[in-house]
Amino acid sequence: QLNTIKMKYLKMSIAAMLLLTLSFTNAQEKEKMNMDHSKMNMDGMKMNMDKMQDTKAEAILNDYFSLKDALVADDTKKAAQTGAKLAVSLKAFDKSNYTANQQKELVDIIADAIEHAEHIAKSNIDHQREHFKTLSKDIADMVAITGTKNTLYQQFCPMYDGGSNWLSASKDVKNPYYGSKMLTCGKVTQTIEM
Repeated sequence: QLNTIKMKYLKMSIAAMLLLTLSFTNAQEKEKMNMDHSKMNMDGMKMNMDKMQDTKAEAILNDYFSLKDALVADDTKKAAQTGAKLAVSLKAFDKSNYTANQQKELVDIIADAIEHAEHIAKSNIDHQREHFKTLSKDIADMVAITGTKNTLYQQFCPMYDGGSNWLSASKDVKNPYYGSKMLTCGKVTQTIEM
């Protein structure tokens, strides 16, 4: 009879230990799930911020390409409008997601790009093209830091102002410096993929 009591006590002790182990394991699993959800939320917030940042960088590129297309079409009025729009997009760009060194570089690049975009907004086509040359360098420098989700092509015209670059979303060369005068003057010098 003593053995029976010991056995019952032992069984109850084992059952109690199993229950404690299960509840401890469940608590650990819940904690892990909460941590995973927190991590997922943090990752989600970071992805949303990255997407927002990507959107602003892509908006700048889209405005730049619209400006390039206006110059290709010899359309000084549209170039002025897109230059003004580009200046607004550049001012809206948030540099805070980048390292301190990148932010410092971006501040200089974007300030210079805004100045050229604003000049394009109030100039004749010859002057617009002069500013577009430096603006193109600024945008290429910005893309080197921010990256881009699209493949870009750096193109080069050897004839304009001792040689001039620009960026394009297409391999097809359409020269913004000469427009209809020498539409296909130039070549792709680099493919930019991030």
